[in-house]
Amino acid sequence: MFRELKELTAAYKARDPAARSTLEILLFYPGVRAVRRHRRAHWCWEHNLKFLARFISHRTRKKTGIEIHPGAQIGRRLVIDHGMGIVIGETAQIGDDVLLYQGVTLGGTGKDKGKRHPTIGDNVLIGSGAKVLGPFTVGAGSRVAAGAVVLEEVPPDATAVGVPAKVVRIAGRKVDYASEVDQIHVPDPVETEIGELRRELEILKGYLDRQADHGEEEK
Repeated sequence: MFRELKELTAAYKARDPAARSTLEILLFYPGVRAVRRHRRAHWCWEHNLKFLARFISHRTRKKTGIEIHPGAQIGRRLVIDHGMGIVIGETAQIGDDVLLYQGVTLGGTGKDKGKRHPTIGDNVLIGSGAKVLGPFTVGAGSRVAAGAVVLEEVPPDATAVGVPAKVVRIAGRKVDYASEVDQIHVPDPVETEIGELRRELEILKGYLDRQADHGEEEK
């Protein structure tokens, strides 16, 4: 337990520039309290003490604003920055050295049975307000941008942005379809259709002009 606390406080100091002391982290950081309480709730859940597990998780939500289902599996050194509004579902799995910002949801879509929530690999960062929904994997070392809605698997060392989220970088390099996430310079489908009709009219006009010229020559 003491080794885990030491690792956790060191992780907060490394990732949060506002963290000034170990005592401050232990006393005033809701993410630390939420994770520590979740360890107890998860132990109860695994030992078929379901009611007690839910009681602990419910109390934790009231005290911290962070809701973690006792069935969720959480790795070591999870850092929750601010934390208010975070929701982690029952079958979610989180690896080591993950960083979550406020408002993150690791949830389901309501369509799946059994494994319903995402698996988050080691060293993943998920930005404020992002939603990761479904029983797929976000690969190790990946980044999910603030406000993104992720509905499908993200490969390792990738960056996903947008609604719905698209992978725009893998291992620091832009992917070929990165332009698909441009939500500003989107072609107008009506304008595109009108352009096609104009081109067809020009072709038809040219054909009719040639036919008319040919008729004049025969006369």
